[in-house]
Amino acid sequence: MTNQYEVLGKAPTAEELKNLAPDEIHLTIKNLNAGYGKMEILHNFDLFVKKAQSLCLIGPNGAGKSTILHSIYGFTNIFSGQIELDGKEITNLTPAEKLKSVGIAYILQDNSVFPDMTVEENLLMGGYIKENTDESYQEAERIFEKYERLRNRRNQPAKVLSGGERRLLEISRALVMKPSVLLVDEPSIGLEPRYIEMVFEILRDLQVNEKKTIILVEQNAKKGLEFADIGYVLVSGQTAIAGEGDDLLSNPDVGRLFLGG
Repeated sequence: MTNQYEVLGKAPTAEELKNLAPDEIHLTIKNLNAGYGKMEILHNFDLFVKKAQSLCLIGPNGAGKSTILHSIYGFTNIFSGQIELDGKEITNLTPAEKLKSVGIAYILQDNSVFPDMTVEENLLMGGYIKENTDESYQEAERIFEKYERLRNRRNQPAKVLSGGERRLLEISRALVMKPSVLLVDEPSIGLEPRYIEMVFEILRDLQVNEKKTIILVEQNAKKGLEFADIGYVLVSGQTAIAGEGDDLLSNPDVGRLFLGG
């Protein structure tokens, strides 16, 4: 750990992290060591988030934030430790099994919309592993009812969408499988400020009204902590500070290192 982060002090214990997600813990990570190839990036990492709670991961580049999302979804090598959803171990399930069987959806940070397919076709791609395609159509209709921006463009190629509308389509496509957990990687990246507000309003609605559990990585630490119930500050593959979003926003160490304060 570099000197500038040593002031962050003693890392929170698993029990302290658990206290931030009282009651019904939905997703648990216990003592996870994971990475890519033979390189270990996460070291003895713990995470606890309850049903319909939002958790934001912040920290410097290379701290392991996206690796946590990748590990939950099945994109990394897991050397030891385990991941549980509602008490059931899901550590070694494939991404397809995570999406289809246990209801975890991953929303990529890159522009993953198919530009020449229509908005509706893009949405239906979210249900490509469903055996019952009627369910995908029903869920797509529900999404069109909910989001007028997409409904008005349903038969147009996705390339006509604004940046914010594309992000809305990416989020909506993940909803076709009716997940209980949304893993959201850098929702504000590359967006104009007005669209950033829109995207966070959409995520807030999904959390509050549809009871989605949301774990997000956000480079804009201030925005992410304003949105999230709880936050973890990552340094070198471990949690250095954790707390409620508002508490981290007012923490002088967090402010100095990550909020430009």
